[in-house]
Amino acid sequence: MTAIEEKNKAIVEEAFDTLFNRRDYAKAERFWSPDYVQHSAHIPPGREGLFGLVKSLPPTLRHETELTVAEGDWVMVRGRFNGHGLPAPWIVVDTIRMADGVLAERWDVIEDEATSSQAEPATQGAPAACTSRVRGQRQPAWSCRKCPAPVSH
Repeated sequence: MTAIEEKNKAIVEEAFDTLFNRRDYAKAERFWSPDYVQHSAHIPPGREGLFGLVKSLPPTLRHETELTVAEGDWVMVRGRFNGHGLPAPWIVVDTIRMADGVLAERWDVIEDEATSSQAEPATQGAPAACTSRVRGQRQPAWSCRKCPAPVSH
């Protein structure tokens, strides 16, 4: 991984923590371009649209980053939002294009986190236990690179 890719990952992780967890909107403005483009049907356009959505969510909202990857000016984050007042946490994959050290564009895919009983059919044929870890944590239910089938750890 190049130095710029490492830097982009760090910027995005700090940006997400600043906006979603600390709710420091003034500081968060430094991470998002004034010309930020939000490619999402459920989030109003621009930086103001994203910040407005976050402001409308309960103060208990938290984002947990599970995986961050970067290639060139692109960063992808797989994370988990909880504390939003809905029955199931959201699992979100964000694709971000960086420009001049700030978040310039963002696309997202969101789904409710599967419960153990919902994920159970996916574990058929998988090992009873897997020790695969990313950043010292067990792999989430969506994949395990070392197991032959999707598993729930």
